[in-house]
Amino acid sequence: MSVTTEPELLGPQIALFEHALRLHQQHPDGVLPRDGEPYPDEESHRSRPSYRRVRDQRLHGADVAVILDRHFSRPDAQASELVDAFGDVYVPIHRNDHIGAAALRANRERARQTGRWLVRHSTDRKAATVGLALLATDGAEEDIPLIQTIGLLSDHFGPLAAEALQRRRAGAEALMWLADRVAGWGRVYVVEALCRQGAASSRPWLLRHACDGDYLNGYFAGEVATTAHLHEAITDPGAGDDLADHTGRLLRTMADCAGMGMTLEHYPPASAVLAAHAAHIARQPPTMNRYIDAAMIAHNLVAKPPHQCGCTTEQRDRIVQRYLVVLEQPDWREAIRANSSLNSDFFSWFASHVAARLRLGAFSDGTGSDER
Repeated sequence: MSVTTEPELLGPQIALFEHALRLHQQHPDGVLPRDGEPYPDEESHRSRPSYRRVRDQRLHGADVAVILDRHFSRPDAQASELVDAFGDVYVPIHRNDHIGAAALRANRERARQTGRWLVRHSTDRKAATVGLALLATDGAEEDIPLIQTIGLLSDHFGPLAAEALQRRRAGAEALMWLADRVAGWGRVYVVEALCRQGAASSRPWLLRHACDGDYLNGYFAGEVATTAHLHEAITDPGAGDDLADHTGRLLRTMADCAGMGMTLEHYPPASAVLAAHAAHIARQPPTMNRYIDAAMIAHNLVAKPPHQCGCTTEQRDRIVQRYLVVLEQPDWREAIRANSSLNSDFFSWFASHVAARLRLGAFSDGTGSDER
């Protein structure tokens, strides 16, 4: 990646980029522990006096734009002068029209170089955020590694990293790389960017890996189902186990994400996808995750009026029965009974709510609560 040759900042505190890079080197293929928190600037960030946001959200970022305009109006101004320039203002972590306009008013190459330097060297998250916002208005491919690395600190930098990557020609591949290494809100930002981009190359990933089981998946599960044409994929006779397993996670999420994202009620092919998934798991060997997903889907179908599940009464009852036939097979019962975490808090809740409502035989002989 290309950065300016301006000297490194002095002092013991490392840059946020360097912090992310070191953690990534320790965990190259997975999510950073605790999303990389605490960040190197945590102490100064917490001790900084609070500031008041202007009430009119249309003005958020305007004071950042004023600082950038003033900076870029001086031909000899160095990027390092901006590191401490944003301490008293509110810096949005999402795409912002005021900051974007300031970047576009500046010389393009200078704005790019300033953004690169701030992302690479800033020891303050506000300055690094402004740098990333500058790069999010550009499309230089060589900045992808820089953006991906700071994006690993995804709870804070995820929104702008996703915005910046989706603008680049190789954005789909770059976003999938980042999505495999972020969780929580960061995953929401990146998966939503993949859905917005709608690249054909990302469809296989979206169909098999988008949902990681976190409850925040509810914000994008419906987008994934529609963008990746889940109905077409899961009803294909050649659909594999990885696709079917991820479909179970998607359906389980969409069945219970009201107030977050698209639910089964507003997903037109819901009944067909549910039926296809139920038929597929009947041909799969049992695992704990498959058992739990199938039971949770059936539980939500039973607990709600059929129209809220995207089904008629007859469709809902037929699908639930298909799931129950699978769950009551001896090898499926044994798969869940053999699980070492059966006495966990989750399984205590599962037994007293899901298993009791569905009258699951695996939980009726002392391995769980039976409240029928």
